[in-house]
Amino acid sequence: MIDSKSIFETNQMIEKEKLDIRTITMGISLLDCISSTQEETREKVYNKVVDSAKDLVETARQIEIEYGVPIINTRISITPVAMLVQNGTVADAVEMAKTLDRAAVTVGVNFIGGFSALVQKGFTVGDRNLIAAIPEALDVTERVCSSVNVGDTRSGINMDAVKWMGEIIQETAKRTADRDGIGCAKLVVFANAVEDNPFMAGAFHGVGEAEKVIHVGISGPGVIKCALEKVKGEPMDEVAQTIKKMAFKITRAGQLVANEAAKRLGVPFGIIDLSLAPTPAKGDSVARILEEIGLEMVGTHGTTMALAMLNDAVKKGGIMASSHVGGLSGAFIPVSEDEGMIAAVKAGAINIEKLEAMTCVCSVGLDMIAVPGDTPATTLAAMIADEAAIGVINHKTTAVRVIPVFGKQVGDEVHFGGLLGSAPIMKVNKFSSADLINRGGRMPAPVHSFKN
Repeated sequence: MIDSKSIFETNQMIEKEKLDIRTITMGISLLDCISSTQEETREKVYNKVVDSAKDLVETARQIEIEYGVPIINTRISITPVAMLVQNGTVADAVEMAKTLDRAAVTVGVNFIGGFSALVQKGFTVGDRNLIAAIPEALDVTERVCSSVNVGDTRSGINMDAVKWMGEIIQETAKRTADRDGIGCAKLVVFANAVEDNPFMAGAFHGVGEAEKVIHVGISGPGVIKCALEKVKGEPMDEVAQTIKKMAFKITRAGQLVANEAAKRLGVPFGIIDLSLAPTPAKGDSVARILEEIGLEMVGTHGTTMALAMLNDAVKKGGIMASSHVGGLSGAFIPVSEDEGMIAAVKAGAINIEKLEAMTCVCSVGLDMIAVPGDTPATTLAAMIADEAAIGVINHKTTAVRVIPVFGKQVGDEVHFGGLLGSAPIMKVNKFSSADLINRGGRMPAPVHSFKN
């Protein structure tokens, strides 16, 4: 039974502590759209996306009004597009991106994810078409998001794909240089990518998913921060227990919204992604949670331990509050999207190397990091290789979303606006990784991958 105390507490979390539903994401399988010609495939894709998601935005708006829980984004994830352009060309892949963008505009969603390829062991024709099309596709579309999975624990790391993605990121940055490389903010390179992620830019609808599904991503850094203010000086196990309790409450709100959305849309419920996803707004920062735990500023010694404890406690609390928890659940540490992270970079408290260490225990990886536009493609690829290695060896999802900004140097700042925020340009190691990256081939899977 819901009592008045619970209602008051939830209102407090929404009104003063920035609790929100970050996204309701509808996953849609497009495998049945594959036809003998690319023109016919595109027509079927457009019609299916529009027909499936035509009520998504309005349904989210109604739930938001009725329950008083802010729903920030509505999104769509689709079957990896590389599977749809096997009998096409690079130009066909670009046209597919335009079709998806048009469909997203028609139904009114913020983003559509799944301009994706899974190449951890090698490339198909469709994979090559898709990857080659990424720079132009992200230049000429507004709402399309792209991802490429270059490694997993079972397969190892496709180093040819790693090298190519360094070049693709650089080319995407050049094509969107007049917009500070914004195309790269819609592109993420993964290891151990998951099929049910509702968050952009890495969302795609995996082949193991149902025909259609509703995933919900929730966020509440401010709620956790406020709860921890009440346990100052208490032992670390009390801190963890406090986080678990709040994560449970946050997840229950997400489960309520997910159930309602699934019922009203007539689509099965998939998962709740319990992620502490920050925004540039004050009071909505993962970095400030870590500082509340006891750091003078995020990035100092002890940061990785505090983040590990936070991530684990969030998962332990959330998993008891939902029938299905999945996606990337945990804590995100995107630089440009977190005002506390931005402050730490400006103060010199954190650098890319420390961020890399933190990715060993966070939800994803090096996220929304702006670097100088003249950063070599091989250096970008080496950053991807390092993150992929962390993911493959530790059997976790890792990713890189790095943005080379032409015309900017270390210490300058770039402004993307909205949830993407702003970021100081960060220093990159000046020594070359070119010989390593140019070897190509495939890094073998780790010994602990041989389980059957």
